[in-house]
Amino acid sequence: MKNYIIIKKYFLFLVFLPLSCITLLAQEQKVLLAGASMSNITPDLGSGIVGNFGGNPPAQYIHDELHAKTLVLDNGEKRIAFVVVDNISIAREVFDEAKRNIFQETKIAPENILMSTTHTHSSVSGTWTGSRRHWWNEGLPFDKYQLFLIKRITDAVRNAVTNLEPAKIAWGVGSVPQHVYNRRWIMKEKVRSPFGGYEKVKMNPGFNNDNKLKPAGPTDPDVAFISVQSLDGRPISIFANYSTHYAGGVPKNDISADYFSVFADRIQQLIGADRQFPHFVGIMSNGTSGDINTVNYGGVQRRYEPYEKMKVVAEDLAQEVYRVYKDLEYRTWIPLDAIQKEVRLKTRTSTEKQIARAKQVLKRPKDKEYWHVHERSYANRLLRMEAEYPRDINIILQAYRIGDLGVSSLPFEVFAETGLELKKKSPFKTTFTIGLANGSYGYLPPPEQHKLGGYETWIGTSKVQEDATVILVDELVKMFIEIK
Repeated sequence: MKNYIIIKKYFLFLVFLPLSCITLLAQEQKVLLAGASMSNITPDLGSGIVGNFGGNPPAQYIHDELHAKTLVLDNGEKRIAFVVVDNISIAREVFDEAKRNIFQETKIAPENILMSTTHTHSSVSGTWTGSRRHWWNEGLPFDKYQLFLIKRITDAVRNAVTNLEPAKIAWGVGSVPQHVYNRRWIMKEKVRSPFGGYEKVKMNPGFNNDNKLKPAGPTDPDVAFISVQSLDGRPISIFANYSTHYAGGVPKNDISADYFSVFADRIQQLIGADRQFPHFVGIMSNGTSGDINTVNYGGVQRRYEPYEKMKVVAEDLAQEVYRVYKDLEYRTWIPLDAIQKEVRLKTRTSTEKQIARAKQVLKRPKDKEYWHVHERSYANRLLRMEAEYPRDINIILQAYRIGDLGVSSLPFEVFAETGLELKKKSPFKTTFTIGLANGSYGYLPPPEQHKLGGYETWIGTSKVQEDATVILVDELVKMFIEIK
């Protein structure tokens, strides 16, 4: 109580103090500081929308704005930042440049900044455009939109640091199982792959497919979240994490942040934070959703109007978070820690037979009937992997400690079973994983899923060695143990 009175006494003067003085106050009084902010990253109309097969249709309408959202925490000993960007995926080089700028402006160490994307499929590419998208582009100049992202991400963190104030924190976990379905199905009879063979798994097999047997893996229904408030109870931010793909239902020429943004707006309404200043910042991060989406192919098909489904998903998530939120117990100081490690992984390689077949496929007339609908596309991807990708790449792993909460990150579209494994092996009471963090290197299937095949395992969609999850889970658990 004594510390609380001291903090309240000086609170009105904090906005006039240098940030170094605010941090000293936190150190001396064992105070947690928190600040949140968001910056608009909506691209120009006419920009190419990415996220689906069949080209990049130009943006003709902005249904809802895209943002970079930030939460900064400082306990006087360590300052950490989360940044979540409304984009399908962003290259590591873009994030690295933003982190360098943030360090220059705020002195937050790059290893203490966790950046990720929501994976909305109605955004503009953050990994270059055209034929360069998703390929090895080290040393390539940033394009116009990437430069804009770097600037606005930096601004979001700078504003969050400016908004730092004495705060209290809590976290919780709810369950929303009705929007997580494994989209990979084991088939009764094997199906064709684009590489000339057969495989056991088909992604999104359809509702009326009699060849379906069962889902190929588990789901994770948890919605975990961090709640931060000022000492007098004013909501500062809710940072949530859920493991399902985008909800979709967006017309092909529309820009939208999908259910991630709708959740943020709805939870703001539910907690009564929609008419406050500084503004509340609701954040939904992408969890381990690489093989999970909102479509129940084992059930009855339902048709949704445009934008309807994302509202349904967001409403259920917001209501569950609000239910747990009402009973949270807050703390005015907690231990904070962060650790980062670069791990070197081998990239996917092809056999001489696969390479020869891919070359033959590309020589055929385009109007010729193919073995598989995506055969030509993946012949091209296979050859580009061989020609352009290095045989080894470095990727970033991060682990955060927030009291008894552990947060890990991976720069991939991570399968739900990997997230569940990390929860099981983590030394923390509560753990969640953020996907597509600090870069984007495609899908990350576990070894047993590689054996089954399916879209997420195809060379070009999956870019790193087939046992990568074994290596990365082991490293993250060690990192958790170190900061615990």
